[in-house]
Amino acid sequence: MQNDIARVLLSEEQIQTRVREMGAQIARDYEGRDPVMVCILKGAVMFYTDLLRAMSIPVALDFMAVSSYGKTTKSSGEVEIRKDLAISIENRHVVIVEDIIDSGFTLTYLTRMLRARGALSIRIATLLDKPARRAPGITLKTDYFGFIVPDEFVVGYGLDYAERYRNLPYIGVLKPEVYENS
Repeated sequence: MQNDIARVLLSEEQIQTRVREMGAQIARDYEGRDPVMVCILKGAVMFYTDLLRAMSIPVALDFMAVSSYGKTTKSSGEVEIRKDLAISIENRHVVIVEDIIDSGFTLTYLTRMLRARGALSIRIATLLDKPARRAPGITLKTDYFGFIVPDEFVVGYGLDYAERYRNLPYIGVLKPEVYENS
């Protein structure tokens, strides 16, 4: 796997430091409100677990599996729900935990859907934000973000290409020949 990485963009230490800061901020913002932390599988799972461990307040945990990518490097714009929430979010504060915001299609769709289910509030926590890839007309307010990243294909710490590289402890830039030859 290491041979497929052009360069390390964010080290394990940089990621862990920022995730602890984000967890502390979310805990301060939600003190006494018992939010539902919704992990967007599979990519956000590493970030989600580390973020939760950095929080000092009671939270409810739930998961959604959604996709707009499949085995490609570009969003199709069509969001597919593969696993829905198991608990009700009606009259609850919700924090969506995502690995990366790219086109913005998925989070725009999810935010609308969860709002329609009666959430009191919805905030977004993302490890990575890639504003250069935002689709035309998509505006998202990212309430908590770790890092802004350049318009390159990144993997590691939960992010994948064709279900590979998720277990890297850092975020790296994938060599273009790896995904261009697939």
